[in-house]
Amino acid sequence: MILVGIGSNLAAPGFASPIATATAAVAELPRIGVRVVHKSRWYLSQPVPPSDQPWYVNAVASVETALDPDALLDALLTLETRFERRRGERNVARTLDLDLLDYDGRQSATERLVLPHPRLHERRFVLAPLTEIAPAWRHPHLRQSAAALLARLPPGQPIRALGEPGRE
Repeated sequence: MILVGIGSNLAAPGFASPIATATAAVAELPRIGVRVVHKSRWYLSQPVPPSDQPWYVNAVASVETALDPDALLDALLTLETRFERRRGERNVARTLDLDLLDYDGRQSATERLVLPHPRLHERRFVLAPLTEIAPAWRHPHLRQSAAALLARLPPGQPIRALGEPGRE
């Protein structure tokens, strides 16, 4: 299973809101050779680490692609740039964040790509939507399911589901 995290807390130019930005980015995935198999509903989440920036909208999608992990990362980064994502300082507000969370259970650590994503097991805004679409998915290193990882998170990281499962 290939998993992509989707997030936004600033509207990109031409979009009314972060959710409109993120929704448009999901619609663009097929144009970069990525087919969405399942997507969670949107979640509203506090920034991690906590800050005074706007809350994020987040989702997780399982996808299919012929792209290898490095080419997929390149395609995701290019899509972020099209939505006016500016890279620089860590943990700042952004128009679009597309994270390659897992690629068929592969484990790698290069300068530009770590699989699985090194912090996915610590983040409620990833684990809640992931558990919605793939509760039995197992972390390649930790060997625990998404549901188990979510259940063991300490209190904090406020998050709220937007809408009903299976509906936008």
